[in-house]
Amino acid sequence: MAMVDLPVILQIVGYQNSGKTTAMYEVIQRLSLKGQKVVTIKHHGHGGKPDIAEGKDSARHVEGGALASLIEGEGRVLLHAEQSEWTLKEQIHLLLALSPDIVLIEGHKHEGYPKAVLLRDESDFHLLDELDNIKVVYCFLEDLAYKLPEQLAYPVVSSRVELYNWIEDYVLATKSSS
Repeated sequence: MAMVDLPVILQIVGYQNSGKTTAMYEVIQRLSLKGQKVVTIKHHGHGGKPDIAEGKDSARHVEGGALASLIEGEGRVLLHAEQSEWTLKEQIHLLLALSPDIVLIEGHKHEGYPKAVLLRDESDFHLLDELDNIKVVYCFLEDLAYKLPEQLAYPVVSSRVELYNWIEDYVLATKSSS
């Protein structure tokens, strides 16, 4: 039986406007330039279902009762699947068919995967007590880092470049050690 290399999984979490999407974009670019196959999952935290192209054939297939509809054209694949809920584990499993090196997850903060926590201000500090498997903390405002407790079990960075470098180093080191 062939060995399957499991991807490195890292969550980037924080509240709205903490820089998650920007961090995801920068890290995706950096890792892709290094030849890494990156897939992403984004939690739709705005309530309701994500928008789909209504009236298109693939949407009509699902409306007609199909569990899922996949459309492909010129190398692009779009998957539209409906069920009452998709766990993060199920979402990751769907993406494993693409043989990624890395799965970056934006959001899903209460899941147990390794995570980078982005803090906007002191009102976000409670996340450090509530979340597990924290690997690094980024403080949106540099002065914020000085207000955190000393002797934390993970590094604290206060510049975006430091955060992007840390994530890139972590992912590549984890990938090479697996």
